[in-house]
Amino acid sequence: MIVTIDGPAGAGKSTVARKLAQRLGFHFLDTGAMYRAVAYGALRAGVDLSDAAALIRIAETVRVDLQPGRVRLSGDDVTNQIRSAAVTSAVHHAADQVDVRQRLVDLQRALAEDADIVTEGRDQGTVVFPQADCKLYLSASPHERARRRQREMEQRGEGVDLEQLVQQLSERDQRDASRPVGRLQQASDATFVETDGLSSDEVVDRLEAIVRACRRGGHRPE
Repeated sequence: MIVTIDGPAGAGKSTVARKLAQRLGFHFLDTGAMYRAVAYGALRAGVDLSDAAALIRIAETVRVDLQPGRVRLSGDDVTNQIRSAAVTSAVHHAADQVDVRQRLVDLQRALAEDADIVTEGRDQGTVVFPQADCKLYLSASPHERARRRQREMEQRGEGVDLEQLVQQLSERDQRDASRPVGRLQQASDATFVETDGLSSDEVVDRLEAIVRACRRGGHRPE
């Protein structure tokens, strides 16, 4: 069974997708970490991020391994490095490249073959797995998403102004929604879930109920 979770940055997709996968006994596919790993690989190699050919070479030559709670890039553990502000600012260069996206989409599909997975991203239910058994779309207000991102950054020792984060997320939303390929959008058959005011466990409760209803082929809870 394939469960897709799409939505804008800061909606809490990675956290709840990981928890949902644990509850269901499924594998968790963190597609955002893949793009971050490629962006980090490019930064580490010192390539010009505006050089499409160089980014494609990075995507084709590095090996991205997703392990429970860890991300490895060509054997190196880069779990913490890919969440830095520098990578966050650079990741759109990788995500906007058609050939880079195709390389990673192929990898995502290979990882999901004959497996029960929960996968999260921007285009999982629309592009990568349009045949998914259950599609979810998470969102939250801009300030709620900014507060969550601020807490994540503070936990890593990075301080940032809340309003600055709101502006950054707004710009990223516009960029993600206007991307020529793999753009942010809700699949027509996805269930929308608003996460404002909910803890991650409360969100997971809702998602689990929806997924189990999908599995039974019954009515999805509102």
